[in-house]
Amino acid sequence: MEFIPQDDKRLKKYGKLVTNVDFSGIIAELEKMEAPDNVVYFPSVKELEDTPDFEKVRNVFFGETDIQIGYCNGKNTLLNAVEYHRSSEINIFATDAVLLLGKREDIEDDNTYDTSKIEAFYFKKGSAVELYATTLHYAPSTLDPAGFKVGVVLPKGTNYPLSTDHAPVTEGASNEDGLLTATNKWLICHKDAKGEEGHFAGLKGLNINIKEE
Repeated sequence: MEFIPQDDKRLKKYGKLVTNVDFSGIIAELEKMEAPDNVVYFPSVKELEDTPDFEKVRNVFFGETDIQIGYCNGKNTLLNAVEYHRSSEINIFATDAVLLLGKREDIEDDNTYDTSKIEAFYFKKGSAVELYATTLHYAPSTLDPAGFKVGVVLPKGTNYPLSTDHAPVTEGASNEDGLLTATNKWLICHKDAKGEEGHFAGLKGLNINIKEE
């Protein structure tokens, strides 16, 4: 698999680098945190939201709407699943990391997605990227044994437990509502993904492993 540099023009269909906001405060806090053997995600973290960067990204990038800043840290080389939101997401890199990205428009009518369409982008420590609402993504990946540390900025209330039941997706049927696994989070997983049992296994093809590509 080709690791596409963060400044490659092919990123434009998925998002864009964020260069008009200083994330140094958030990065400094992320560097203090652990990158465990498993992947962990926390949607809202006080230490990150207490930095001066919080107001900057809220006002400049999210148009003064409510946001949350959390993180996704750990060690991972697999795709496992893809998700999307009804909003952009900003990822802030306190380490180098790889994002495996796809396009929501490539999801088939039956909610399946061919993983051969995924592209891998390599982001450097200190950079930040806006992922558009039409971009499929999931946990970052890295070949570094030390793992990755990535800040995640989303509209406030995203990625929390659902308060109502949603009808599951049935094979061959189109029911996007059944992909909703958390607030503002629609997810399609791979049948071989550990920890994703019970979610719609609509990824077709390989569960991409950047270590083997």
